[in-house]
Amino acid sequence: MAKSKSVFYCQNCGYESSKWLGKCPSCNSWNTFAEEIVEKLEKGRTEWRQESSRARVPKPKKLDEIEATSGIRIATPDNELNRVLGGGIIPGSLILIGGEPGIGKSTLMLQIALTLKALKVLYVSGEESEQQIKMRAERLFPNQKEADSFFTLTETNTKNIFSSVEELQPQLVIIDSIQTLHSHNLESAAGSIGQVRQCTAELMKFAKETSTPVFLVGHITKDGMLAGPKVLEHMVDTVLQFEGDRHLAYRILRTTKNRFGSTSEIGIYEMLGSGLREVSNPSEILISQKDGQVSGATIGATIEGNRPLLIEIQSLVSTASYGTPQRTPTGFDHKRLNMLLAVLEKRCGFRMGTQDVFVNMAGGIKVEDPAIDLAVCISIISSMEEIPVSDKTAFAAEVGLGGELRAVNRIDQRISEAEKLGFEEIYISKYNQKSIDMKKSKIAIKSFSKLTDVIADLFS
Repeated sequence: MAKSKSVFYCQNCGYESSKWLGKCPSCNSWNTFAEEIVEKLEKGRTEWRQESSRARVPKPKKLDEIEATSGIRIATPDNELNRVLGGGIIPGSLILIGGEPGIGKSTLMLQIALTLKALKVLYVSGEESEQQIKMRAERLFPNQKEADSFFTLTETNTKNIFSSVEELQPQLVIIDSIQTLHSHNLESAAGSIGQVRQCTAELMKFAKETSTPVFLVGHITKDGMLAGPKVLEHMVDTVLQFEGDRHLAYRILRTTKNRFGSTSEIGIYEMLGSGLREVSNPSEILISQKDGQVSGATIGATIEGNRPLLIEIQSLVSTASYGTPQRTPTGFDHKRLNMLLAVLEKRCGFRMGTQDVFVNMAGGIKVEDPAIDLAVCISIISSMEEIPVSDKTAFAAEVGLGGELRAVNRIDQRISEAEKLGFEEIYISKYNQKSIDMKKSKIAIKSFSKLTDVIADLFS
């Protein structure tokens, strides 16, 4: 056996050093270096199979000689997953899905594996026993008697996993989770920086050489970041974030990196006792049901990826009783809220400096689209003046520092979504008029150039 040596890894970014350092030269973090025992690879030994089994030397190719992969995606029965992946699973891709404990990562992966009956799927679990997997499968699909294409393996050693893979020849591999795997090429403990990087590298080599897609379930830290070295996110092809409050029913699958599609798509699920249900029309769940009209509630038209959404913005404005007024947004950027409040005070004459302002995006969704600026401003004024806004009115415009309404992209999709859900009127920027045909829409389109004009029209 080769001689072992000690290497120091930064627990934050994975930077490698031969000696301990107080400050990481890569990410500038202090006291993040930890010692790990590293074993060198024996000569002739590879990560997941013997070199002699299928030795080949890649040759340079021209672009027209390379086979395109646009038409060979694997479409799953889960339309929300297909959406966030860009249309389906690319053969040979490495997909990492992260989320908080108990959010439903394992349930989602097992549900997809059991519904992909056309593919031979290997579900590798390092956290649950075979009995636990069977109990969960019976809860998800109580009437399903046979699953001939689904195989489970409870193993954490990558050498044993690849031995089973060579024997089974699966068409899809799911690893739950990457932090539990252990490679015999390193002597450090499972879940350490070196082990996570080494196991991911072995799985990546396997996926690329065999064109087998691999899903990796990953843990996250208390800061909401994926556990392990930052290089882990660079190695994989796609990073999916499974978000949501465990006390609420809805979950959001968000793409943060995708080499084969858009990074702004989201998929929405509802957690039920029988598993995760796809939500095909998210606008209905993002608009809360209430009896009568309430002040401080408006509807904003936003875009997530290629999907238009109508979301309810709730505001509460009250007199500050403890000196410094509070600015508390939920699901909305704190700095942008301060900017909008300054515009309301400077350009519109509302005294916001003595008011506590609370803003909430209904449904637990986080919105970064500036097109909801107008809806946020109208919601704040509605709560401050105690004047309700019609629940059949939507808003889609960005507010500038001068109090002007700026045009937003894809306004026609926002108007069509509002019309489909039964809204009677929508307020947009005057500079969006040239990109839409106002005669074709049944919904009343009101366009203005200034925020003060919208306020005068609504609260006159």
